[in-house]
Amino acid sequence: MAYRIVWLGLRESSGKRVPVYGLDGTPVKEVELPSVFSLPVRKDLIRRAFHSAHTARLQPKGRDPLAGMRRAGESWGIHHSVARVPRLDNGRAVIAPMTRGGRLAHPPRVEKVLHEEINKKERIRAIASAIAATSREELVRARGHKFSVETLPVIVVDDLESVGSTAEAKKVLQNLGLWEDVERAATRKRVRSGKGKMRGRRYKVPKSLLIVVSSHDVPAVKAFRNLPGVDVISADSLSVLHLAPGGVPGRLTVYSLSALSKIGEKFEVISA
Repeated sequence: MAYRIVWLGLRESSGKRVPVYGLDGTPVKEVELPSVFSLPVRKDLIRRAFHSAHTARLQPKGRDPLAGMRRAGESWGIHHSVARVPRLDNGRAVIAPMTRGGRLAHPPRVEKVLHEEINKKERIRAIASAIAATSREELVRARGHKFSVETLPVIVVDDLESVGSTAEAKKVLQNLGLWEDVERAATRKRVRSGKGKMRGRRYKVPKSLLIVVSSHDVPAVKAFRNLPGVDVISADSLSVLHLAPGGVPGRLTVYSLSALSKIGEKFEVISA
């Protein structure tokens, strides 16, 4: 599905040309970036779209409204030298939050609204703005990424999608001058604090490269996803969750040539 974006006050596309790199890291030709890369970076829209996408994955949780209250307890009143909480005939306290088997003081409610909704046009503009942020070097470095490539975004020939092993993927990133960022993510891998480490999410790994390919069926998906912090996504499935983790734009991104053309067809920008 193609999206037509009308942006008020947008100047005509500057026609910025960037080099296309081969797998050995040498430029083979130049290509003009699609107009979506000339959009202004709206951090407020990106943050709002990220919050909407992030909360959409939360599962509603709640308690039975009568949990802990199905007892026939009744307070004994005063002059019994015991606290005035509901009790059984044998003196055992029930129902109250501090008692064994009693209700929770502030249980999670099923009716609580977890998902923050967002308008469709806002979401589309946020994704387009996050794509444009991948070409801003100051935003990419502000996120903490380390790289030695001269121009952003990094465009690679379609042979990138045919990389079939992680060893070959490592060599490609070394040739492109991007391997330092993968090492940064690997050295900062740490054990999660709290009980989450007993529930299948023991480690926290920083986000590193984002590899954008033309299809999710290409061999490069399995080759690059084993690297620390590296995500591989098809051009049709791009979202703010991939382009701006944590709602912060400027992720270090590598596009294949076919993925770049797909993005240009999907986002048509019109100045007004």
